[in-house]
Amino acid sequence: MKAYGDGGVDLGALRKEYKTRGLDREDLLPDPIDQFAAWFEQAREAGLTEPNAMSLATADAEGAPSIRTVLLKLFDRQGFVFFTNYRSRKAQDISANASVALLFPWLDLERQVKIRGRASRISTAESLRYFSSRPHGSQIGAWVSDQSQVLSSRQVLEMKVLEMKRKFAEGKVPLPDFWGGYRVEPLSIEFWQGRESRLHDRFVYTRQGDGAWKIDRLMP
Repeated sequence: MKAYGDGGVDLGALRKEYKTRGLDREDLLPDPIDQFAAWFEQAREAGLTEPNAMSLATADAEGAPSIRTVLLKLFDRQGFVFFTNYRSRKAQDISANASVALLFPWLDLERQVKIRGRASRISTAESLRYFSSRPHGSQIGAWVSDQSQVLSSRQVLEMKVLEMKRKFAEGKVPLPDFWGGYRVEPLSIEFWQGRESRLHDRFVYTRQGDGAWKIDRLMP
């Protein structure tokens, strides 16, 4: 790496050639959810750390963007589901602007999946079903965290944990009314496969008005 006089670092020489495999039109399944399922299983079999980790990009009412990593907990024909505090920054953004983007960066496989769609809350019953399956500590954590709010110290957080453990010591931890899931209904899903000389293979599925999917190859 080369250092600049102003303290900057030149990363221009930091590069990797993608030579593992290619992606052709005939490799793709007709439905992008089936294609995602196939790639996701390959990511799991490859032993990737947190293959269900995805970047979630949102924007507020003024268009100011935010991005963070969340965990995919369910996907089906209707979309991709994650869970969060309904008072969080991401939830506030979605309330103002339901258009979101997801990114799965499976770089060990030289792959990415990029999804654009609209996010909406899932039903309370669906949220309860997942919440009930969570470890006890994670259930307590959902009650404790005023997500995205300023915290004066770690000690305050730990005191709240003890308070909630005492509160729910005698029974099951109930679903908080401020916590639950969102489903991202996809409008487009892109499958990106790295290739040599940055001439990557990119195919995007775009939902048509009749619900069918159109598949196009994109320039790298």
